Amino acid sequence: MTVALRAMAQLASWPDLAETPSSCGTGRALRSVQDEIVHFPTDQDVDLHLTARAIKRFEDHLRGATAIRSVPGSRWVTIRREVETDMDLLPALVSVALQAHQTWPVSRDTPPAKCNDHQDMALPRDDSSGS
Repeated sequence: MTVALRAMAQLASWPDLAETPSSCGTGRALRSVQDEIVHFPTDQDVDLHLTARAIKRFEDHLRGATAIRSVPGSRWVTIRREVETDMDLLPALVSVALQAHQTWPVSRDTPPAKCNDHQDMALPRDDSSGS
């Protein structure tokens, strides 16, 4: 079983999440009552649906995580598994996403948030190392 499949099985056991086909048409997804929360398009990538408010609130932390990729303006972030421990972030970020969708639900008048669909992703990093 791949790391992504293990993560999906673990998260699918959470009471607030249910397995569903991905709205992007690739892979499987988990959704809450409000929205799709996480997509598993490949064995290497996991797309996580955060609200714009949550992304803004945790922007500095997301920038500091080497496994996180983002498309400017998107409400989705991608965790790219480069080392085994990268998926350790997933349960905490899914918890943040669930809380964000419950606390600040997206208006039904707002168009649905499209997943990153593996566009060229970048989240600018602070280069404070001086190199």
